[in-house]
Amino acid sequence: MDELISGAAKLGLHPDSGQLQQFEDYYHTLIDWNERVNLTAITDYEEVQVKHFLDSLTIATVIRHDIAVKALNVLDVGTGAGFPGIPLKLIFPNIKLTLLEATAKKTKFLEYLASELGLKDVAIVTGRAEEVAHNPQYREKYDIVLSRALAPLPALAELALPFCKINGYFVAQKKGDITGEIEQAQKVIKLMGGRLREVKPVELKELNDNRCLVVIDKAESTPARYPRRPGMPEKRPIVS
Repeated sequence: MDELISGAAKLGLHPDSGQLQQFEDYYHTLIDWNERVNLTAITDYEEVQVKHFLDSLTIATVIRHDIAVKALNVLDVGTGAGFPGIPLKLIFPNIKLTLLEATAKKTKFLEYLASELGLKDVAIVTGRAEEVAHNPQYREKYDIVLSRALAPLPALAELALPFCKINGYFVAQKKGDITGEIEQAQKVIKLMGGRLREVKPVELKELNDNRCLVVIDKAESTPARYPRRPGMPEKRPIVS
């Protein structure tokens, strides 16, 4: 795990031997299941450390101080193989993590993985964000909502912000030039009760493809009709 250790240190993170073993077990479980379930196209040992594990941990630059104060409820929307939620849980075991994924085969993997890694306070939900966000059990219940490469920002804001508590916030991992996405998303961010806080560059030589973290604060409650029915946020995004 040399690549992970080196990159994490630049983020101010220093996983102990037990955490590094969990990352090692995560890698081998991911590769084993990937032969049967399409989880990732990235399977090289060093690449997984950088492009999955380290990339997930860049979110620590935004959330670290908040989760140091108390155990927060964190939701990872469209988590896939557990990114970014599980790497963050391994580093910050006090967070209460919910993983939301629409594909049942992937949630079976996540259930197995959480058991193998001995993770506590991890809930795994199978369902689409458009539907789960209308369930009172999950709506506006989370201090922090995360998402990685799920959808363009106008759709993503509609999918994620309904899960945020007022005074909570949403962190979206993005890469490339997202100036247009930010401009297009202004209307829907406001409509969902959000307010753009910052676009924080990821400054790591290991991840040098113009990555950033879009941080949106939840200022007001989301109107009850949102998100719209499955597929609508992406097919007909609310754009400025």
